[in-house]
Amino acid sequence: MRLTGTVSSGLGRAHIFMAQSHYQEQFKHMLGGTAWPGTLNLTIQGQDLVNYIALRKKSGIDTLDASDKDRSAAAQLDVSMYEAHRIRGFLRDGVSFGGATAFPAILESGDMTVECAILIPDLTRHTDVVEVIACAFLREKLSLEDDYVIQILVK
Repeated sequence: MRLTGTVSSGLGRAHIFMAQSHYQEQFKHMLGGTAWPGTLNLTIQGQDLVNYIALRKKSGIDTLDASDKDRSAAAQLDVSMYEAHRIRGFLRDGVSFGGATAFPAILESGDMTVECAILIPDLTRHTDVVEVIACAFLREKLSLEDDYVIQILVK
């Protein structure tokens, strides 16, 4: 599955979660190294959004915030071949850090590629935003700015 999205700025809060050692240990097993403490956000639409909704459904995420048409189209897609990695949440000092599901992927920008993963948090405000994690600071490594169009190939 290939998703095309537009680089967009997030809420600036991902680093709070991404820096937690409990998550980082789990990311190491999937990414082969420590994940950059932040995410790259890609805004998607059209068929890419339908494909992403299918991945969200596979993750067990409620998709009621999507349109009936998109949910119906996503239900028709077979995403069984994509391996979902469960990222366990935890409780620290009375604060709950939720779980997530990650799908290994390759980010493509121009002639450059980077191993990465799509991260779908159990609790998110985003419906049409794909959060991407990698060992590198993707904006810097690939010289990305808001409104650049890039692709993600889910493995």
